Amino acid sequence: MSEFFNQISRRKFIVTAGVSAGAVLLKGCLENPPEPGGIAQAKQAEAVKLTPEITPETTTVKLGYIPIVEAAPLIIAQELGFFKRWGMTNVQLAKQASWGSMRDNTEIGSAGGGVDGGQYQMPMPHLMTEGLITKGNTKIPMYVLAQLNTQGNGIAIANKHAGKEIGLDLAKGGKIVFDQLKSTKNPFTAAFTFGKVNQEFWLRYWLAAGGINPDTDVKLIPVSAAQTVANMRTGTMDAFSTGDPWPYRIVKDKIGFLAVLTSEMWKNHPEEYFAMKAEWVDTHPKATKAILKAIMEAQQWLDNFENREAAAAILGRRNYFNLTPTFLKDSLQGNYDMGNGRVINDKSMAVLYWKDERGSVSYPYKSHDLWFLTESIRWGFLPPEYLNKAKDLIDRVNKENIWREAAKEAGIMEADIPTNTSRGLETFFDGVTFDPENPTAYLKSLKIKKVNI
Repeated sequence: MSEFFNQISRRKFIVTAGVSAGAVLLKGCLENPPEPGGIAQAKQAEAVKLTPEITPETTTVKLGYIPIVEAAPLIIAQELGFFKRWGMTNVQLAKQASWGSMRDNTEIGSAGGGVDGGQYQMPMPHLMTEGLITKGNTKIPMYVLAQLNTQGNGIAIANKHAGKEIGLDLAKGGKIVFDQLKSTKNPFTAAFTFGKVNQEFWLRYWLAAGGINPDTDVKLIPVSAAQTVANMRTGTMDAFSTGDPWPYRIVKDKIGFLAVLTSEMWKNHPEEYFAMKAEWVDTHPKATKAILKAIMEAQQWLDNFENREAAAAILGRRNYFNLTPTFLKDSLQGNYDMGNGRVINDKSMAVLYWKDERGSVSYPYKSHDLWFLTESIRWGFLPPEYLNKAKDLIDRVNKENIWREAAKEAGIMEADIPTNTSRGLETFFDGVTFDPENPTAYLKSLKIKKVNI
């Protein structure tokens, strides 16, 4: 394990709040994380001294989430009182049945019984802004405000394929399974939680890197995260891609194994994001920053690995994931029994929320937005001309400047605030690289793709 992650596991994260009267030391749950057995009695975080410059315009907001580990910063911010600390005393977290529900409830907004924002796969906010995945192609301007996490995903395979060398590198032997099935009435069927976003991209990248064309050699279908275990058990699908705890649940229930963690495919990859409707943010800029400060605080608390057993107990509650903490504790620590004889015990491979070996996790790098849009072009989800439109679209949607402002107001250390909107060159497990300065070269380097370029 790297020294960086040894330090993370030992460190008690302390955040300071920068206000006009001076920095206020944040106390409560950060200094005294709740014990696993006494979470219900955990003290609420103490309120900061709100000045006119930072007092939110409203104390009320409704945020949607899907019950996977990507939602943890929102849930922890609520349960440990971080939202209230920053003046957002009436935050409602609304569990969504599916990503389609999240999209639709964002469209109608909280005034219509929906939500003002929350957790999103990428590039959902961009596609909604362009009206490409909304009902009637209605344009719903969105702002990306933070990345919620990195990693914490896997691709699970049904037990009927055990022993067939289906792993990270399919070209080493697993490809034969797909080749044998593609011409039958029952081709290899793999599921993702929502089309044209993260979970489908992870599947597509993994398949294509192994010489399997995801558009012609397999059958890809959308399935809600909560249905993945049931569908695997009944044999209606061969694989699925989604966030913890669902892939690991497959192993625990002995109905499948994990072929690959997404952290093996792309170490420290961008995962899900916090975004809100642009209209809400423009109307409530101080409240937006208050929400971000609470999320940042929760992300730091979560990245203290000493708090992760407590986090598992909170997330597992009936009103959130409705799971025994057993299904969460191991993966939150980077301990994965892959179900095929392989074991991973590495904190750097676990879901991370605040920092990783590349730097900030929470900051929304524009270069990552560009990868998601470029991958969308690769598979024909967006036309090639979007390469020329990508910068404008990213600048309209990605409000990393608001993240920076919130971080500075919260007293985040300068070293933890990125100075560049690009994280630079990204390298994938198959040796392919993505240079945000030249996305066309990335597309040209890919052997399997739908776009002609």
